Amino acid sequence: YVHGYPMFCVSVALAHWGDVLLGAVYDPLHDEFFYAQKGEGSALNGERITVSSAGRLISSLLSTGFPYQRAMILDNNVALFNALITRVQGVRRSGSVALDLAYVAAGRLDGHWELHVKPWDTAAGGLLVKEAGGRISSLAGEPWSPFEPHIVASNGVIHDELLAVLALAD
Repeated sequence: YVHGYPMFCVSVALAHWGDVLLGAVYDPLHDEFFYAQKGEGSALNGERITVSSAGRLISSLLSTGFPYQRAMILDNNVALFNALITRVQGVRRSGSVALDLAYVAAGRLDGHWELHVKPWDTAAGGLLVKEAGGRISSLAGEPWSPFEPHIVASNGVIHDELLAVLALAD
C-alpha cells in the first residue's frame, strides 16, 4: 500500500466467541464486494460465488504471503514455498491475505497458505472460503479458527494433497 502497489482491501468480520458469523472484503480499486453469512453462502457484488473445481495440485494456482519479520524467524515460509513451487501450476503473492482468501472463494485461486497471520486479516476471508464450498484449516489440518496463525485454504478437492506437501517441508 505504501509503495502504491494496487492490491489492498478493507476486511471486516463479525464473530461471536470465535465463531465467524459475517464477513466482508471490499476491493475499492476494482469495486468488488465479497461477503458471506454463516450458513448462507458467499457472494461477489450480489452474485453467488463458489470455489474452483481444480482436482490436482499440479494444475492449481495458489497464493501465499511472507511474514513481516521473515528475516528474523526460521519459519518464514521460504521452505514451504520451495516445496510447492515445482508441484503447482503457479504461485502468486498479492500482499493481502484477505483478498487472496476472497479469490479462493471466487474460484480465481485454487488455494492459499500463509504463516503468522492475524485474525483481522483472515476472519472474513476464512468465512468466504467455507461458505463458497472450500476448506480452510491450520497447517496441521486441524479445524480453522480465526485465531490460528498458520492457515491453509483451498477449494477442498486439493486440500489433503496441499497439506501433505506442506507437511514434508515443515
